[in-house]
Formats: sequence, C-alpha cells, structure tokens
Amino acid sequence: MEELIAKRYIKAIKQGLDIESIQKIASIFSVLAESFNNEKFNQVMNNPDISKKQKADILLLAVKSADSNIVENLIKLLVEHNRINIIPAIAEVMRKDIAITTKNYNGIIYSDSDMDSKVIEDLGNGLGSKFDSNISLKLVKENFNGIKVDVEDLGIEISFSKSRINSQIIEHIAKAI
Repeated sequence: MEELIAKRYIKAIKQGLDIESIQKIASIFSVLAESFNNEKFNQVMNNPDISKKQKADILLLAVKSADSNIVENLIKLLVEHNRINIIPAIAEVMRKDIAITTKNYNGIIYSDSDMDSKVIEDLGNGLGSKFDSNISLKLVKENFNGIKVDVEDLGIEISFSKSRINSQIIEHIAKAI
C-alpha cells in the first residue's frame, strides 16, 4: 500500500525535472529513510503528543542542507497528510525508478567460494549485454553449494547448484549407456 502511495508522489515530483535532479532528491530521501531504522526517531515520529509542526520542523531541519524547495514541500505535504512513515517507501521506489530510467542495476552473487573480480565483472557485463543495461555485481559469501546471481530490480535470478549439475551429468551418462 505504501509503495502505491509513494509512486503517486514520485510521479508528481518527476514532472519537469531532469534525471540529475531526481537523483539528488532520491539521495536526500535515502538518507532520510535511514533515520527510520532508529527506534528513538520512530518513537518521536509516531508520538501523537508531538504536533505536526514539530515533526515537520525535525524533518525539515534534517534536509535543510539540501536547499531544495521540492523536498521541503514534499515533506510538509507528507506531514500534513500523516504520511511520514512512507518516506522509506518513497526512497526505495525512487531508487528503483532511477535504476530503470538509467538502466543501471546492482546485483548480488551468492557463492561458498571466492571469485576473482575479473570473473565478477565479466558476469555483470554478460548479463548487462543480455538485458541491454549496466549491471554491477557484488560477491556475498554464503553457504550455497554453487553460484546464484540475483538482480532483484530486473527480476533475474540464475543459480547453478553443483549437486544438481552432478545429478544431471549422471542422468545423461545413464541415458547414453
């Protein structure tokens, strides 16, 4: 539900702005969204005893250095309509929207073994050329017997399990005999 509301706000923000301005606003909201991971911050924002004006002042003070009327007006609007809690959703939807617009995606490689940075780069370039985009991959060591590549924003998940490959080889050899 929050994502749908966030998309409406982002649609309004994007009108008449170039990609650089949108990226700047997205970075502001990304930093602001991190504040919602702090329990004390959430207590203040969800406290009914604190007025809307005080909440707006806190949020506006946090983004004052950005010197952006668009951001300030959006925050005032969110506070006015009791939608402060969708700020993390706005940050996430903006991040995804920018990734789609610029065709720059981040992905994760899960594996139990180390991989050379050149191999990781080649995998990213190969996937990028397949999907006409720029994909940056990062290796995460995990107890996965094989390799799994996940690019969430593109909806790509590719996995190669060593045990599955071994069983398929055995099946193929058995059929050949």
